[in-house]
Amino acid sequence: MSETPKSTLQYRFDGPEDAPVLILGPSLGTTWHMWDRQVPELAKHWRVFRFDLPGHGGAPAYPGGSVAELAGRLLATLDQLGVQRFGYAGCAFGGALGIELALRHPERLASLALIAASPRFGTADEFRQRGVIVRSNGLDPIARMSPERWFTGGFAAAQPAITEWAVQMVRTTDPGCYIAACEALAAFDVRAELGRIGVPTLVLVGSDDQVTGPAEARTLVAGIPDARLAVVPGASHLVPVEQPAAVTDLLVRHFSTAWQPAFGSTTGQMAIPAAPVKPALAAPPSVAPLAEIAPAAIQPEVMGMGRPDPYDTGIKVRREVLGDAHVDRALASADEFSGDFQEFITRYAWGEIWDRPGLDRRSRSCVTLTALVAGGHLEELAFHIRAALRNGLTPVEIKEVLLQAAVYCGVPAANSAFKVAQQVIREETTPQE
Repeated sequence: MSETPKSTLQYRFDGPEDAPVLILGPSLGTTWHMWDRQVPELAKHWRVFRFDLPGHGGAPAYPGGSVAELAGRLLATLDQLGVQRFGYAGCAFGGALGIELALRHPERLASLALIAASPRFGTADEFRQRGVIVRSNGLDPIARMSPERWFTGGFAAAQPAITEWAVQMVRTTDPGCYIAACEALAAFDVRAELGRIGVPTLVLVGSDDQVTGPAEARTLVAGIPDARLAVVPGASHLVPVEQPAAVTDLLVRHFSTAWQPAFGSTTGQMAIPAAPVKPALAAPPSVAPLAEIAPAAIQPEVMGMGRPDPYDTGIKVRREVLGDAHVDRALASADEFSGDFQEFITRYAWGEIWDRPGLDRRSRSCVTLTALVAGGHLEELAFHIRAALRNGLTPVEIKEVLLQAAVYCGVPAANSAFKVAQQVIREETTPQE
């Protein structure tokens, strides 16, 4: 096991020191032990590198704010070890890391396997809602539901020891790191970029996966130029655990035949002929000619004021704070009469004020809740209670804001606010079975 400063990850090696490196990436809520049953066979051929996400498996709890940041920590770890080129197989969140590496650091990646992965994991609202539940109730509700999400019913019933292992694995994860990983997946969307993945890719999915199932797998295969699909019968989301022999066999075959060798002598290079890649489908250069990127770098000006239009920033912040579903409803209901108002609040309330650097979003939520209580705006208070939970306030902190408001805004106003907040918090923090 490694020492792990904040910029790197906890890891372990198995297999011959002089073999090419094959990395196995874990899913959210698991540890590197999810790969235990693949390692004996894979380590006969490769130097197997496994790692834990921050706060998982006893790893130091340094939350990662994005998939890109965590991919950077993985590369920093490999750089310290002198590993320049490698094969990579990742499950779910680990698959997102693999896609990120293939898109942003293609020179490091020799071959790729994506297991139970997707270019877009559900919706941003779903993952931010999961963060609200963990912040309010801890990880126990998520842990208890994990076997249902990860395994088929028959497997969970027949393997109670593995089922309990899965529950305990989630329970021992650091909540802050889990929430940060949910936020990272909420922002992850590479559907428009799949065509730039230029390495041979195996897309592997369980036939009964209800989280990222065959439909998501086919989206990956359709978008990645050199991708092949393997559907494992009788398996759900955590397919390497549920069907270990099938997954091991598929990985051995893929990485033995589809490993692109690097030019020259590089750590992690494998002396196996690469699978042919169609020249027309090769990834484009990572740096575009200046003439191509210059026009896009010129931002439109607003009403001659010489600064970028804040609308795009506003719609992004508005969605992050209020949720896609709420914003979609508001925009869909806008017509010729109210459309200008929707544009106005998106541009100025969300693009100008909510995006200012002087206060963080938690503080802005506190201010907003107090103002809405004072004005008696209970309908808006309801969805800003939801926004406050998404912005990181706990139910206890929201209660304190309303108690403070009772002193300065009046008891009747706070009484109505407590009724609204109580209902919203109950809805938002109760896990969905």
